[in-house]
Amino acid sequence: MTTTFLNFWSSIGFVDIIEFLGTCAFAISGIRMASAKSVDWFGAFVVGFVTATGGGTLRDLLLGVTPFWMLSSVYAWCTVLALGAVILFSKQLVRLNNTFLWFDSIGLGLFVVVGTEKTIGLGYPFWVVVIMATITGIVGGMVRDILINEIPAIFRQEWYALACIFGVMIYYFLAFIGLDEVFVQVSTAVAVFVIRLLATRYKLGLPTLKNEV
Repeated sequence: MTTTFLNFWSSIGFVDIIEFLGTCAFAISGIRMASAKSVDWFGAFVVGFVTATGGGTLRDLLLGVTPFWMLSSVYAWCTVLALGAVILFSKQLVRLNNTFLWFDSIGLGLFVVVGTEKTIGLGYPFWVVVIMATITGIVGGMVRDILINEIPAIFRQEWYALACIFGVMIYYFLAFIGLDEVFVQVSTAVAVFVIRLLATRYKLGLPTLKNEV
């Protein structure tokens, strides 16, 4: 068993670590939001798991590969860990008004990198990479919001999908000028995170479509 454990950790790359961290961050954001609806622990786990895996699942199905979470139980355990963290530190998380925004933005940035890397690795062109990275970042949150009867964040929050698109463009630019791969990945995740926070702070958004007669 020890050998199997060591083989698992020796086989993972930096992108896998990003995916694990993104799963935890998105799961915490989903569970934190579900807690406001007074759901039970199982319901919170379901919401957290869907938030963390929804985007990657749709991405993988569209790319014709096995959904990532079906290849390892670590993603389910990430959600269990996130649930435990929210249960143990619920009072602290409630006191932090921006908890949801921070964890959701962290997950968004990390998953944009994962979606970008996976789609590029399968040989798809830039425009497909943009779509797949955006799907990876936003779909889990959309399903989460539907499950807890909220308007999906993509329709009501500043630069949610746009932050993903900008992230892919930043990734390509940094890779084009020949920077280190890990630096490109970390910089892209941080850029998406910062763009999302700045857009929320300064209410940056696209014009709304009004029904005028």
